Amino acid sequence: MNRITLTIPGKPLGKQRPRVLKNGITYTPKETVDYETFIKELYVMRHFHKQFQGPLKLTITAYFPIPSSASKKKKELMLAGIIRPTIKPDWDNIGKIVTDALNHLAYDDDKQIVEAIVRKFYSDEPRVEIEIEEVST
Repeated sequence: MNRITLTIPGKPLGKQRPRVLKNGITYTPKETVDYETFIKELYVMRHFHKQFQGPLKLTITAYFPIPSSASKKKKELMLAGIIRPTIKPDWDNIGKIVTDALNHLAYDDDKQIVEAIVRKFYSDEPRVEIEIEEVST
């Protein structure tokens, strides 16, 4: 078990900030909870028995839908990776939602992640591709 991959279909989401009600109760937005649950379910279905023990490298590639307003030329540049998304969610919030969802499943704690790459592209098939690999010491 040196490396695993996982694909999360659909538009990439980022971790949203906790909300605070007027009475002081803090909660995590439903969209964040649902997306983290979806990631967990996909991981369990594909890799449940695999849990990494040592230091890890995480690569996350988020593929965003091409805006319907994009011209044919612009769409070609987006698909070629020449035009990249500079839209929300931020790269760190994409990484956070993925690492939090996989905590205690793919690894005991996300402190094991010693290297991480988060990339954003456009695609006709929106998704998030995750690769986790052990770092040799």
